[in-house]
Amino acid sequence: MNNSTLLILITFLPLLGMLGILALPKNSVSVIRMVGLAVTVIQLVISAVLWSSFNPALGGINDPNSFQFVTKTVWLDLPATMLGNIHIDFFLGVDGLSMPMILLTALVMLVATASSWSISKNVKGYFALLLLLNTGVMGTFVSLDFFLFYVFWELMLLPMYFLIGIWGGPRREYAAIKFFLYTLAGSVFMLLAIIGLYYSSNVTPGAVTPTHTFDMLALMNPLNYTPGGLLSPLAAGGGLGLRFWAFLALFVGFAIKVPMFPFHTWLPDAHVEAPTAISVILAGVLLKLGTYGMMRICFSIFPDVAMTPAIMESIAIFGFIGIVYGALCAMAQKDMKKLIAYSSVSHMGYVLLGLASMNAIGFSGAVFQMFNHGTITAMLFLLVGVVYDRVHDRTIAKFGGLANIMPGYFFIVMIAFFAALGLPGLSGWWSESFVFIGAFRNGTIRIWTILSLAGVVLGAAYMLWLLQRAFLGTLKTREWENHLPDLTKREWAMLVPLVLIVVGLGVWPHPVLNMMNGSVNALVVFLQNHAVNTSTALNVLH
Repeated sequence: MNNSTLLILITFLPLLGMLGILALPKNSVSVIRMVGLAVTVIQLVISAVLWSSFNPALGGINDPNSFQFVTKTVWLDLPATMLGNIHIDFFLGVDGLSMPMILLTALVMLVATASSWSISKNVKGYFALLLLLNTGVMGTFVSLDFFLFYVFWELMLLPMYFLIGIWGGPRREYAAIKFFLYTLAGSVFMLLAIIGLYYSSNVTPGAVTPTHTFDMLALMNPLNYTPGGLLSPLAAGGGLGLRFWAFLALFVGFAIKVPMFPFHTWLPDAHVEAPTAISVILAGVLLKLGTYGMMRICFSIFPDVAMTPAIMESIAIFGFIGIVYGALCAMAQKDMKKLIAYSSVSHMGYVLLGLASMNAIGFSGAVFQMFNHGTITAMLFLLVGVVYDRVHDRTIAKFGGLANIMPGYFFIVMIAFFAALGLPGLSGWWSESFVFIGAFRNGTIRIWTILSLAGVVLGAAYMLWLLQRAFLGTLKTREWENHLPDLTKREWAMLVPLVLIVVGLGVWPHPVLNMMNGSVNALVVFLQNHAVNTSTALNVLH
């Protein structure tokens, strides 16, 4: 089996697992759970094989020849229609931006599946939807055709809606509908931009009937547009025009998923009402799709827009607001899970700040923060789920003294909390440091970088205050004392791999940084050369 086949398998194996679960009787609960777990274990093994074969020296980004594990075949080809030649490819591939996200997705999905053993209502439907969501997420990270990307993007919406709406908390319907409407609104913006790009493209210049394309890599090349087309980078006068609005439409669609202020309000409600496993997936992987889309699509297809000082500064401002506002909101929460949810808003602000830097150090910090946030936040939500499963309450004021009652649990809590606040020696410190170094090097956003440092202090404040209130002192609700046993073997098995990753990457971050280095550098070079590339294309055409 070659590596391109493995990429197809890692994407569609969960779909096969879902079909297998649907064929089982609904009372075969143990078998259903084991099928879901087996699928995610195989996924993680495949991701490790892909990683071992991955060549970090190949840049990817806009070069079709340097993408790895590529599968490309014609999906739909309708020549000479009224709308021109319609061509859609089934195009999968991996570079240094997507490989870390594939590893993260496989890991988080395995941990989330293992944490779903507490689900007792309609287990068959739950695990079937969980695997469908898995395919949607993995497919989005490996798609290089815009049409295919959008199919996988939309595929995630339906299972997540039902996973929150059926298996969530008391206000699950409200949270599910809010999530659905926000995400759907972002998808509409994305679709408009995708259609505009498609009909502005032409990969057969000089032909009687133009051939449009959804190929992301082709859309990065100014020569693959009709000169003077709606969203062509070769528009007369070199002005941004409608390209700015198309960039903005895509950016807003991705910003809702991040979620960036002021589109963040769906996230705390979704986290609070979602089951623990779904919160783990939501924070660990789904939020990363937004910032991944910004790098893969917004920056790469619209470099002329992305590199304008106004756009850089705007992204930095929203990053700063997310960092500080999210931290202040976290500090005000009385519910432990809602506090962690707002901490996600704050920590994703660091990713935006790194993206605004438009340099290799900042981009490396942003992608590494995406990976680290996925592992750290997954651990935090699992830890909240541990005590909720025991006492069915998350009110911070009712706890206290958990360090004495659950010492093993407290040991994991200490690592997770200090990783979240960026303690040196743990993985979060490296990514945040790279973000600030890269952002400070960009004079356009330097003031926002300095102001964003307040988030480091605020992050330490709300994490340490939570630690003091919930874990130190004595237990305030005495009747819970006999209902808080320490971690079970299954819980240790879920949390220890995440601990090893957080500590391991804190000591030696090279494996992940090296994986993304070639693509990060290629993206920076591509962005910096966009004006030269466009000028050359204009000379060729004229």
